[in-house]
Parts: sequence; C-alpha cells; structure tokens
Amino acid sequence: MKPKKDVQRGTLALMVLKTLDVMGELHGYGIARRIEQISGDILLVNQGTLYPVLLRLEQERAVASEWGPSENNRRARFYRLTPAGRKLLETEKRDWEQTAAIIARFFEVKAEDLA
Repeated sequence: MKPKKDVQRGTLALMVLKTLDVMGELHGYGIARRIEQISGDILLVNQGTLYPVLLRLEQERAVASEWGPSENNRRARFYRLTPAGRKLLETEKRDWEQTAAIIARFFEVKAEDLA
C-alpha cells in the first residue's frame, strides 16, 4: 500500500473545481473520494481542509450547494459548479499550466545555458 500524500497547498480548489466540472454535482465526501481516485490513491483529502475550501468557493460564487439525500439516504450538502466557477476554473488552469511550465524550465536548465 502506497503512503498517501496531503494535497499540495493552493491546489485543492483547482482540483475541486475540475472534479465538479467533470463529475457534476457531488457531496463533499464524494468530491474527496473522486480526487483521491483520480490521483491514483496517492493524495489524501483531509475533510478539515476540504470543507473550508468548499465554503470559500461558495462565498466566491464559484460553486452553489443545496441539501439532499446521499446514496445511503443521509442528509448531505451537494455542490455544483456555477458559470462563475467555470470561468475561475479556466483562469486557475491557465495559471497552473504557466507555473508548471516555469518550474519545468528550472529542471531542464544547465549551467552552460546561463553563461
């Protein structure tokens, strides 16, 4: 069994937005499990970290929520992406891709490239 890693700071909101974009409406536990599943069970999503992110995204109107019954008939809050959330997802995706490209340059650079 692989040791699980915590989600890297600043990336959870992006993962939540993309998960809701792909999967549609989900409750918090479902979002956490999907993120872990998509990561190949490498990431561990802490509930104490997830719910503040969901609250912040809801306050920013990137997600909306409503109460409903879960698969096991328990009351759960279901989250869905809003049009503002789709825009935020695109912005965050572009920013992440730009950051990843910059970091990739650092791994590729050699001393002679800087002379």
